[in-house]
Amino acid sequence: MRLNSYPIDALLRPPVELYSATVFWGSAVICVLAPWALMMSAEIGYVMAVIMAYMGYQRTSQALRVLRYQRNIRRVPGFKMRPDEVPVSQKKMYLGKGFRWTQKHTQRLKDTQRPEVQHYIQPPAYLQWVRQKEVQWEYTPVLKEVMKLTARSAWWNPVAPYPPVGGLAQIHAVEPDEVNVLSDLGERVGHTLVLGTTRVGKTRLAEILITQDIHRGGNAVIVFDPKGDAELLRRMYLEARRTGRLDKFYVFHLGHPDISARYNPVGDFSRITEVASRISRQLPGEGQSAAFREFVWRYVNVIAKAASALGRRIDYDMIMLYGQDIEPLLIDYLEFVLTQKIGNKDWQKPVQTVKTMYDEGDLKKPRQMQDRSNLAHALIKYAKDMNVVNPVAAALLKTFEYDKSYFDKLVASLLPLMEKLTTGAVAELISPDYLDPDDPRPIFDWKQVITSESIVYVGLDALTDSEVAAAVGNSMFADLTSQAGKIYKHGLDIGMPENDLPAADKKTVTCIHADEFNELMGDEFIPLLNKAGGANFQVTAYTQVWADVEARVGSKAKASQVAGNFNTMIMLRVKDEETAEMMTMQLPRVEIQTMMQVSGANDSSDPGSEVDFTSRNEDRISVTQEAMLEPNIIMALPKGQAFAMLEGGNLWKIRMPMPDDSADEGMPKALQAIANDMSRRYRSSDHWWQTSDNSVYSSPYYDEKPIVVEKYEVQRPFKTMSGSNMDIDTNMDDVLAGMED
Repeated sequence: MRLNSYPIDALLRPPVELYSATVFWGSAVICVLAPWALMMSAEIGYVMAVIMAYMGYQRTSQALRVLRYQRNIRRVPGFKMRPDEVPVSQKKMYLGKGFRWTQKHTQRLKDTQRPEVQHYIQPPAYLQWVRQKEVQWEYTPVLKEVMKLTARSAWWNPVAPYPPVGGLAQIHAVEPDEVNVLSDLGERVGHTLVLGTTRVGKTRLAEILITQDIHRGGNAVIVFDPKGDAELLRRMYLEARRTGRLDKFYVFHLGHPDISARYNPVGDFSRITEVASRISRQLPGEGQSAAFREFVWRYVNVIAKAASALGRRIDYDMIMLYGQDIEPLLIDYLEFVLTQKIGNKDWQKPVQTVKTMYDEGDLKKPRQMQDRSNLAHALIKYAKDMNVVNPVAAALLKTFEYDKSYFDKLVASLLPLMEKLTTGAVAELISPDYLDPDDPRPIFDWKQVITSESIVYVGLDALTDSEVAAAVGNSMFADLTSQAGKIYKHGLDIGMPENDLPAADKKTVTCIHADEFNELMGDEFIPLLNKAGGANFQVTAYTQVWADVEARVGSKAKASQVAGNFNTMIMLRVKDEETAEMMTMQLPRVEIQTMMQVSGANDSSDPGSEVDFTSRNEDRISVTQEAMLEPNIIMALPKGQAFAMLEGGNLWKIRMPMPDDSADEGMPKALQAIANDMSRRYRSSDHWWQTSDNSVYSSPYYDEKPIVVEKYEVQRPFKTMSGSNMDIDTNMDDVLAGMED
């Protein structure tokens, strides 16, 4: 009888199939060697030997299945994979090995909780004894050397320790037959949410997905890493080199400006109001602060409109400059308006005449504007007299006429933020000088990245300055949302020369991976998830608990709105029950069978009967309705394992491969310096698979020699109009080459 034909699939029991298997194999041997002992001729003996051998094979296979199941209950076998072995498909996304979770697996997991089977679940007594002695004899001469051997994970060690992955091994062991877990790429545009506490495998999963996105080709890959993970940067560089896309690989890192590419977070926009929104969104908006934030939004919007009309590229330095004193912008804009309306020379002499009158005291300035320049007052008076003031100029005038002390109070919340964004070497990254020929660092924008199918690593160095990291990351998300809207409405060819237009059937996919996305997201993240699918944007967001998202957006309803835009959910071990319930509440209830043993005896009341009593022993099977998956099961997952809701609610249990980087090549010294520094300062990723002798973290070049940016000639073929960054023909490979010794 097949094992799965019984009402209850009992696998936690002695492998009794070995008894019958031994009889069958022994009978087969007798039929071949001594058929006469069974009163058979030689010919019949051979036929019976084949039949007995087949039955022995069947029963042996069943016994081995039981033994393998019981072995995996304690220790799931290892699973390693080199990056070049990760399956890459144009139709499917590989997640790891696993199986689809059904009622059968819920039943088996319930069975492991019975007290009578715990000796199959717990480590054997001799292993527990060895683990205790390893601690007890850690400093004992001679014995400590023996314990070093017992602690090694090697094939020859019969008492090797279990892998340090924690959790309950039986969660995955309930299905011994694994398959490659694949998700349809068409589901990626529905976006993917990955939840898991720290050091349980989120970054390892990210590496697997990013590796496939890079190798798949025909797409842009953008990775946001707020806290900095050295292995993630290293993996992206190596995979870009393997695929021949190193010339399209950019590293943007706020913590290492000397080697970082440059990016203007407010230089590209669809509507001029986006500039003010990206900046004001970083300011507090609760209570009385809301009024000040609205004023800051208006003030920055006035600056942006005037600068855009003057044809100037907007950046943080400009906002900081005019945020402190708007007078220079007012003068420039009024001169621009007068030149357009009156002519280049016709207005200069009358304005100079009015200025002279202010200089000589013939005209008096208002008391609250005594510190303003006479030229500004002369331009204002002449423009009003000639009735050439337009709406932008009127807004500038209104702002200009505020009392200086009162105005400083209104913008008090803006200037500290801008000071952080425009101080030090970081300012050169996010307010790049497009006309500096001596700066070899490339400048990128999202349109350029998407159309050229580039690979971008964004390291925001949030541990050093979380406010700057959040401001830049949030602006990047807002910029991506704006870019998605333009692509959705106009396609990729908007603003491109006709001979550079992409093929009509070409659909560039933008794969966005956002680690700790709760630190970066704002109100613009919701439309990015909700609408960007039409622009072929695929967002994969990683975070620890859903409460982080609720705290970020400030509303449980808004957080639910964000969650509703993720069609695929992958959940590793979490430590918050509410987070685990995001998955378990979507699953149906299933029937669980429970076997109950019943024993009883009845005395006979008939004195003439020969039966004094009757007894009975029964095995009763009862059925109850229970949840397919409980939150506590998700909270007890081993490292590197997860549950995934794929393709419309199908529940899969997966485990990710441990990395085998034996075939990896080295990195340039300059880029390796960043990775070494990142790994020393903070290891935010889930490096549970790494050993202490990993060469990536030894001999840091960054300590041996400082990075020096040498002169490097670059070509800047053209500059576009304000509102869209220009394309610079320089890549990270060129920069790294120029920084080598």
